[in-house]
This record gives sequence, structure tokens and C-alpha cells, in this order.
Amino acid sequence: MHTSLQEWALMVLAFLPRLISALVIFAAGWYLGVWLGKLVDRLLQRRKVDREIALLLRRATQWGVFLLLTIVALQQVGFDMTAFLAGLGAAGIALGFAVQDVTQNLMAGILLLLQQPFDIGDAVQVGDYAGTVLDINLRATEIRTWDGRRVYLPNAQVYTSPIVNYSRSEARRIGITLGVAYDTDLARAQEVALQAVHALPGVKEEPAPTVVFHTFGESSIDFTVYYWIDPQSTDFFAAQTAGVQALHRAFQEAGIEIPFPVRTVYLQQEN
Repeated sequence: MHTSLQEWALMVLAFLPRLISALVIFAAGWYLGVWLGKLVDRLLQRRKVDREIALLLRRATQWGVFLLLTIVALQQVGFDMTAFLAGLGAAGIALGFAVQDVTQNLMAGILLLLQQPFDIGDAVQVGDYAGTVLDINLRATEIRTWDGRRVYLPNAQVYTSPIVNYSRSEARRIGITLGVAYDTDLARAQEVALQAVHALPGVKEEPAPTVVFHTFGESSIDFTVYYWIDPQSTDFFAAQTAGVQALHRAFQEAGIEIPFPVRTVYLQQEN
């Protein structure tokens, strides 16, 4: 019994330096990966490399160094990497099915970072979600919606969904629908509407603002005022609000009535 304890103690003492060495290498791999990732990011920023490409290379550097030194650390404690890889190959099919979704999101994240259908900070719509892109990692794309929610969309879903990038549009059209009374001079109403939107800040001269009359409503003749803005210099919602305010003010000053629905009710009195 005493001999067995001595042998066990000698084994622990012989293994302890290798364990400490493995832990030091493991910790060094983590910190070295983070440091090299930041260094690569700074160098790429100096060369003005696209932000998404720099993000991809930074993460690839960080995880590559960490994985390499983790393997070295495992070998310090006698881990047989060759046998492990052989066993992993035998179980590769089952593992592939188990991590199929993870692999799809990983590959889709890499493709999104390389193809760049949008950049971080762009205003986009992906499926039913519209907002600002906050981050693109190797698993999900983070979007802050217009109402302030943070949505994490799996990259595979983003990659296969229709993507609308509002930030890359050179011009964006706004349409405001309103109506005027039936006795209104429509040519005058059109002139007043065009003057009102032409005076708005950020409205483009080409394509020019237009007015389209389209509906004989119950109490008004309805039309839509279309005008184009530069989304790089003017916020869409602010431009839309300014348009409604300007049209309302211009029609009031011109004495043009914007009617509300009127109902005539007949009451029958019984004898």
C-alpha cells in the first residue's frame, strides 16, 4: 500500500510540470491570439482595408493562434492528437449531422463578410426585420430595429433571405397621399404641392418631384406627392415628416381645403 502511494505521488510529481506547462501555453495562446488579432486589425485599418474584411481576418487570426497553441498544450500532457483525429474521422459523419446548423451559419457568416451585401452601420431590411446592422460575427448578424429591439439573425437565414440595403441607395422615394375638396382647382393644388416639397432640405432635383391624381374618394379627390431624397445626407423619417408638415402648411396658406369624410344620416320617424 505504501509503495502504491509512493508510485502515485511520483506520477503526480512527474505530471505536474507538464500540466503547469500546458496551462501556461493555453493561457498564452488565448492572450496571444487576442493581441495578434488587435494588431492585425490596426494594421488593416491603417491600410484602409474594408471594415468587414478586417473583422474577418482579425477573428481568423485570433482563433487560429488559440487553436494552434491549444493543440500544443494538449500534447504537453500526453494527449495523442493522431489517435484523436483518427477517431474524429470515424465519427465525422455523425458529428457533421450534429453540427450542420453551426457549420451553415459559419460558412454563411464568412460569405457575408467577404461578399459584403451590407456593412456595419448600414440601414437594411432582412426578411421581416428592418434596422441598423450592429455586428456580423461567424454565427449571427445583429440588427437594431427601428423600434429599438436587438435581433440576432442566423447567418444562414440572412444569406438566403432578400436583403434591402437602404444605405447604398443613391436616392430614395417618399410618397405622401392626401386629398382635396371636389371644387378645388387641381392645377393650383398641384402647383402648391410641388412648391412645398421643392423647398424641403435634401430633396433631389432629379428625379423631380411629381404629383399623381389617382382616386375619386367619398369626400375628396386623392393624389400622391412623390419626391426623392439622398439617404446619405437626409434621414428618411425626418424627410417624410417634413413633407407632411410642409404640405399641410402650404395648403392652409393657399386656402385649399383638405376635407374629412362627411356622412349624411336620414332618420325616419314613425307615426
